[in-house]
Amino acid sequence: MTDPALYPCFLGPYGENNELLERLVIEFLRDHVYWRRNVHPEDPPVIPTNAALMPEYQAFSADLRRELHSLSAALKRSVPFHSPRYLGHMVSDLLLPGLLAQIVTLPYNPNNVVGEASPVTLDMEISAGLQLARMLGYRADENRADCAFGYLTSGGTTANYQALRQAQALKWFAPALAGALRALGEDLPCRALPDAIRALDDWTLGNLSPSAAIDLLGAWRLRVNQASAGERAAWQRALSAERFETLGATAFFQRHPQLTEAAVLVPVTAHYSWPKAMKLLGLGTANLIAVPEQGMRLDAAALEERLDTCLRNKRPVLMSVAVLGTTEFGTIDPVHRVIGARDASADHGLGHWVHVDAAWGGYLATLFRAPDGSLLPRDKVGEGFAQFPSSEVYEAFAALSEADSITVDPHKLGYLPYGAGAFICRDHRAMELLAEDADYVFGASSDNYRKRFRNLGRYILEGSKSGAAAAAVYVTHKVLPLDREHFGRIPQQTVRSAECFEQAIARFAERVADIATVCLPFLPDTNLVCIAINARGNRDIAAMRVLIESLYAQLRVADGQPIQQRAFFGSITTLKPDTLGAIDYQRVLDQLGLDPPNTDEDGRLLILRHTLMNPFLRDEHGGTDYLEMYLEHLESLVRAALKGSGVGW
Repeated sequence: MTDPALYPCFLGPYGENNELLERLVIEFLRDHVYWRRNVHPEDPPVIPTNAALMPEYQAFSADLRRELHSLSAALKRSVPFHSPRYLGHMVSDLLLPGLLAQIVTLPYNPNNVVGEASPVTLDMEISAGLQLARMLGYRADENRADCAFGYLTSGGTTANYQALRQAQALKWFAPALAGALRALGEDLPCRALPDAIRALDDWTLGNLSPSAAIDLLGAWRLRVNQASAGERAAWQRALSAERFETLGATAFFQRHPQLTEAAVLVPVTAHYSWPKAMKLLGLGTANLIAVPEQGMRLDAAALEERLDTCLRNKRPVLMSVAVLGTTEFGTIDPVHRVIGARDASADHGLGHWVHVDAAWGGYLATLFRAPDGSLLPRDKVGEGFAQFPSSEVYEAFAALSEADSITVDPHKLGYLPYGAGAFICRDHRAMELLAEDADYVFGASSDNYRKRFRNLGRYILEGSKSGAAAAAVYVTHKVLPLDREHFGRIPQQTVRSAECFEQAIARFAERVADIATVCLPFLPDTNLVCIAINARGNRDIAAMRVLIESLYAQLRVADGQPIQQRAFFGSITTLKPDTLGAIDYQRVLDQLGLDPPNTDEDGRLLILRHTLMNPFLRDEHGGTDYLEMYLEHLESLVRAALKGSGVGW
């Protein structure tokens, strides 16, 4: 049964909550008009009261209505993400608190680049970052020196860019500082270092752990703040002249010959934003090292081997990446083992940053959090589920607080409008290294956490950015706090749906066993489930792809065709031999009865992919079960596709 607490949260598949939405939109649109009239009520209206009677006004109004009607008609061809019949990509219906907050804020048009342009919504964005930080287990008390920091991006791709930018700035800070101190004839003790900085070589300084580098940054900042104004300026100029961001890669590594371009280690299932980021930042995709998977989850032993190789070859490592919910399968990498590998390599003098790409799975962390922010025990998290979470999944979520930074997408499992990704870092002090100044925008920096980040544009990739998106995220988190008892009710419903879907697929496989072989290539960790289907007796991979393509042709949104012609909507993805690894690839081939490809053949396997985000997919008490309906529909598609083919192609 759908949790009744979710009934008012969305507009609903049939617009059931339209009156609530309409009433609140009208109420707050009128409220906005009253605000305009009372900014300076003594000012006379600029637009005359009889303007609506003028021919120009009426012509404009007619043109506007015509184009809006045209737009509205065209939008009817949009993808019906809101429907329980939509099982395709990572998008679903929108939460009413976020939708309404965005609509209410849009007429004010705040620009969250700086507090002067957004005195209300920029504070909301800072608070939203702390809300997300708390959900992930980070320290979220802004009065602490090591408080986390988060802000909103256009999406997970931009958040991943920021992670690399942050890691790179911190990675090369210590060697740059050593160069500046030598130029100044000074030294700087730091409790995190075994010796004063000038006594350490570049290899050691370029491979500090992130926490040691942040401590060194704090020691530098304290020393500079204690200096006279003239001395402070000299120290700042000396450091700026030595920084990687000033010199560029070529000149920097010429000054520091013990160092070379650093490697970035990502799982083979990592999102395509990572090679894009390497190109954008000039790091080069040649320095992006793929780490094999085991069971479609990062192989921690392989990660350790690659780190050992880098250490032996004196190759710095910039970052290791774990994925909390892969785009294709929703699987969870062993974050706890990635953290352990980071700490072990740091002990051997190869410090590096760990980033978790939780664009998909970040909000599942609400299932693991009590209202006071504490981590729930595994048995409590597992209440109401058949098998979620596995011990590995639980440990992965428990370890999030030890990652150096995390990407989360509120516009995915946060059910918020697009344009709302998020970057969260464990310690806000590292952000100082990203600061840029523009005199016409930003005032002086502040030691106060909130005041400092009200100059948000100094630290981030974007310039102008929507304050309405920040309002949407903040208000949603206030209405539905990010813990198991509140927001967690939504992912709880969807993970239950995935578990029931898995059981229903087993029954579906039995029903079509006379004509097809069905398997789950990987058991789902979350609410994303893939199905592989092959004609019984077929041993050719290419023929299986033809079958899946024919099924997908009946499940996708087709250009020029009304969406009502589709009973359900799904998506597909690819299993590649080099991604799966030899053992898993052969296992899947055996399950489907397929022959291995010849060396010159395309070995890709196409499979159906289902994102179970909608919380209204199932009703166990006599209501509609869309998952059972979907599998009945899929059975009809499979039988139609294989009709007359006997038991093979």
